[in-house]
Amino acid sequence: MRPQFTRLRAAIALLLALALSLGVVACGSSDDDSSSSSEEGGSAGAIVSNPENAKVNLTIGSKNFPEQEILGEIYAQALKAAGYKVKSALNLGSETVALKAVKTGQVSGYPEYASTALTSFFGLEPEEVPSDASGAWEKANAEFEKEGLTAFEPTPFASANAVGTTKKFAEEEELETISDLDGKSEKMTLYGSPECRQRIDCLAGLEKLYGLKFKSFTPVDIGLRYTVLEKGQADLSILFTTDPQLAAEKDKFVILEDDKHVFPAGNVIFVTKKSVAEKAGPDYEKTILQVQEGLNLKVMQELDARVELEKQTPKQAAAAYLKSAGYVG
Repeated sequence: MRPQFTRLRAAIALLLALALSLGVVACGSSDDDSSSSSEEGGSAGAIVSNPENAKVNLTIGSKNFPEQEILGEIYAQALKAAGYKVKSALNLGSETVALKAVKTGQVSGYPEYASTALTSFFGLEPEEVPSDASGAWEKANAEFEKEGLTAFEPTPFASANAVGTTKKFAEEEELETISDLDGKSEKMTLYGSPECRQRIDCLAGLEKLYGLKFKSFTPVDIGLRYTVLEKGQADLSILFTTDPQLAAEKDKFVILEDDKHVFPAGNVIFVTKKSVAEKAGPDYEKTILQVQEGLNLKVMQELDARVELEKQTPKQAAAAYLKSAGYVG
């Protein structure tokens, strides 16, 4: 284990104990971490296996980063508990690749972010994406239905790209918002995922909607987004709002406020073919929505921490969530 994670492990262990024993019973529809109390709704109980579902084969996919793989495993394991014959096809690639896999039947369905669907697939500008989870889902689902697809209702948590840096660098450069980079970004290096160049909620949006130019942009593996900051290789890095480091190491890392709302919040929606949903029967959608109920922002951060910092596999993290939430025995 690397030395810089020693203190973080202790913090994560405590947060995991709290979040996965208490947080999973909270539900809500907001796109932040302010979930409803357990009195207003909670775990829908254990998943019931239906023998009829054994006639249906499902392949659950995901995009190519840990949070997506965790979600893919949660859905796959939950559907298996409901009696379906399930295979996983995780780490498919970008959203374009994942959607094509659904359309061609390579996978039965995969988790997508509503904002990503609306901006990447259906051409909306980030500022045109509804700010509420239900509105974004309804808009995305209406577009998916035109293509013979359907999207199930969204998760309580929302994930979004964010421009991050070290707290030390932000204080030195007097940075609080992305707009504060105006006139300064030309001397700064930015690191992000390879597809960041084309994404409007990434480099493309920073250039087009904020009018920023950077000294350099360097594609980097998504798993190194904090490493490049810690090692001083990057001044700025594209992070995610669900990153565990932002909660556990808030004295070290900060994100700049997206004051022009270029990076829309994105609740997860499960995308599948209508024909697949019909063949799979009512337990398909019911099970997906059931296990999403406990996924508020804090719980998602802790699940991400298990994989990215504690080095569990997505399969192990998903199993822990389903068991802690009472969905499986």
